[in-house]
Amino acid sequence: MADRAIYVHQLFKRYKGRNGPVDAVNGLDLEVETGECFGLLGPNGAGKTTTVEILEGLNTPTSGEVEVLGRRWETDENEIRQRIGVTLQETRFPDKQTVREMVTLFRSFYHQGLNPETVLERVALESKSGAYVESLSGGQQQRLAVAIALVGDPELLFLDEPTTGLDPQSRRQLWDVIRELSGRGRTTLLTTHYMDEAERLCNRVAIVDKGKVIALGSPADLITRLGGEHIVEFAIQPTESPIEADEFAHLATVISARAEADGFALTVGKPHQAIPALLDHLAQTERTLARLTTRQVSLEDVFVSLTGRHLREEDESPSNGSIKKRWGKR
Repeated sequence: MADRAIYVHQLFKRYKGRNGPVDAVNGLDLEVETGECFGLLGPNGAGKTTTVEILEGLNTPTSGEVEVLGRRWETDENEIRQRIGVTLQETRFPDKQTVREMVTLFRSFYHQGLNPETVLERVALESKSGAYVESLSGGQQQRLAVAIALVGDPELLFLDEPTTGLDPQSRRQLWDVIRELSGRGRTTLLTTHYMDEAERLCNRVAIVDKGKVIALGSPADLITRLGGEHIVEFAIQPTESPIEADEFAHLATVISARAEADGFALTVGKPHQAIPALLDHLAQTERTLARLTTRQVSLEDVFVSLTGRHLREEDESPSNGSIKKRWGKR
């Protein structure tokens, strides 16, 4: 269908394990519409990276249907590669090649595309055009990887953790690139460990856990589904007896309560009622408040509510971003 860039139905990927087969992807369904920036979020081991690698043609499914731009990897590999761009979590380039040479090389892989100098300007690397790759900082090498993904002027761009290691200015420049692509009707599939990035850029996000999509919608819709508008975070002075989060779940307007690393977080409907109730409860139980803050509910809270952990608790192992892996099927 012309109105969808990605279609996945009942996708499975099974690996052999020491104690029997392991389903990294377990019946995943997904559709990404043409022209949208779509975020794929998931904790370590959720199946997100495996799914993206299958979509990029770097991995093969055990079973299921996968269409990329209306084509299938089994029969239309060359056409798909001409129409997509890929940035992996980690990409290695030859040290003794210049930035311009690398982008020009990758431009030659496409029948049509963009001027290398134009692409370098988009990612703010024009001043490094003649520099060797080995002289670039980690953030600059990440921007080079994005430039290489853009040089073919892709209809569908895969960005796997693209802003990791970037300084704030470079990060926002990349955000502008993604917005510009959406403005031209191009599609972006973004994975990120920065929830603010997903909230700002993505039209919709899918949260993946245990090989399946467990939540799908716009960031605003997912936040609304959590049921509260505010988070009250607090910690108390250490006590001899353990404290469970459920102890605070009955307080006024509290929708949910969870333990954090050094305290607790309450999702509340009305903080002006919940906070006095909390303070009264602590006074009655003779506990001393160590800190208290309030903020708006975020996509991170939705993620924790659904998966029981923060997205950045564990970084996923980076994919092998070598040129051989990325382009070895050409």
